[in-house]
Amino acid sequence: MQSEAAIFKVLSDPTRLRLAVLLSLRAETCVCELAQAIGAADFNISRHLSIMRAAGLVEARREGTWMFYRLSAARTRLEERLLACLRECLADHPTVQSDLKRLSGATCEPREAPLHEKPEEPTLSLPAAEAVVQAP
Repeated sequence: MQSEAAIFKVLSDPTRLRLAVLLSLRAETCVCELAQAIGAADFNISRHLSIMRAAGLVEARREGTWMFYRLSAARTRLEERLLACLRECLADHPTVQSDLKRLSGATCEPREAPLHEKPEEPTLSLPAAEAVVQAP
């Protein structure tokens, strides 16, 4: 009964439940796409996926710098039923529908930081630099 309880414990977190539903509907998906769908940072989603991986719920595959995750095949009848429930019972949930909409437009291309997070342009404020610029 410990392994069954562990599965429910992992899925008791709303972010991990959302990830499980998305993976049940989409199959293998990149971390950056999942992060965009959920609206969380890549490192946060990676942490949740590592917890799910430790519990045996997901499998990972690396391709270059990207990590792709998919739900693991069901090992027990309970897991089989849970996977079916994720697909059939939660797919119409408004949060999942919003996640799927964002996921459909997600890409693994580098994203530009929002304007308030962009680094400032470097400036030369040293007197020596001004002298060099003004020299004939």
